[in-house]
Amino acid sequence: MPVNKRIIKTIDATEMRGINRSAVLELIRGSGPISRPKIAEELQVSPPTVIRIVEDLIEEGLVRPTGHKEWSGGRKRSLLEFSGAEHLILGIDLGGTKVYGAVADLNGEILSETNFTHPQTQAEESFQMLCKVIDNLLQFVTQTGRPLRGIGFGIPGVMDPNSGTVKFAPSLEWNDFPLRQRLAERYDYPTVLENDVNLAALGELWFGTKGEEQDLVLIAIGTGIGAGIVINGMVYPGAHHMAGEIGYLLPDRSHLGRSYPGFGALEQLASGTGIAERACHVLQSRLSPEQLEALTSEDVFAAARQHEPWATSILEETVDYLAQAIASISLIFDPDVIILGGGVSGSADLLIDPILKRLEGTIPILPRIQASRLGYRAVVYGAIIQLLRITSNYYMLQKYIG
Repeated sequence: MPVNKRIIKTIDATEMRGINRSAVLELIRGSGPISRPKIAEELQVSPPTVIRIVEDLIEEGLVRPTGHKEWSGGRKRSLLEFSGAEHLILGIDLGGTKVYGAVADLNGEILSETNFTHPQTQAEESFQMLCKVIDNLLQFVTQTGRPLRGIGFGIPGVMDPNSGTVKFAPSLEWNDFPLRQRLAERYDYPTVLENDVNLAALGELWFGTKGEEQDLVLIAIGTGIGAGIVINGMVYPGAHHMAGEIGYLLPDRSHLGRSYPGFGALEQLASGTGIAERACHVLQSRLSPEQLEALTSEDVFAAARQHEPWATSILEETVDYLAQAIASISLIFDPDVIILGGGVSGSADLLIDPILKRLEGTIPILPRIQASRLGYRAVVYGAIIQLLRITSNYYMLQKYIG
């Protein structure tokens, strides 16, 4: 029988130029204004190579001279800066019950945004709703007169990145939905289709952290629960593009042998939806059907702040469920930080310290847990990086720690 051999791929000259180009662009973006000689010194690249790369970046409009110069050894050196404000992206976060869309520039400045709530819809209704958001934001882009580099989509489900098909997204009723094909029929822009939490994790890495973290896990708690895993600055997708689908974690042995075709066992209990449903069960004899239907996880957390016993009990259970998941994540990936995002992150102050107290003594090292700094905008910030990558031959480089 033939033996399958792992193919070791080498890089060609074009890819090497792309890597050097990305390193120069990232240094200018993060450390500018900066001179060409300083770039060559920092990256240990020859000055002629830096000059060629900078000329290309200026021609593309990603880098520009500041008009200022620095003195070095009696010589004036022109300074360069990233011209991210000249380029726009459109980012969409398709939540289970909320859709957030924004126009941002490559510096991360949000120029226009829209945020609205929608009921759970059928597959085609979900697509038409998405198009309505895109069309509204494109009108703003036209008014700016600045070029749009592309549109990034955060999908609450599992994507096939090669075909652009949404394998399943329960909250949108998308199962094998040909999203890239449908979008291409309406819009002539480069597109990024990615799991929403993966994009949010990238956004947190590039715009939400202080730059020291290279290994992080973002746990998004909203309609469902998912995790975006970043290892050495790169999103880890998994063999089947399902890494981070922690909503399917089993909280205890009672969940074995059962079927979870839609939302998983953990998210049925500890997501925003799960928290609200548990509250409805507790309060069914106290509230009217209309009040029960309108109950949200935010109501539960508000009641817990008032020390109402029923809400305090639900909060404690939620802390236990999340603590078990975080313990597993911490032990398997050992990240620099675990970030709580999604709608429930607005109540992170009720979760983080109790989770750490529940974990104290149970695992060797307590993880560092913090609330998202970007909030509901994290997916859009992740879309900035991914669209820069696909539209500008941009390589996401790992940091070497010697």
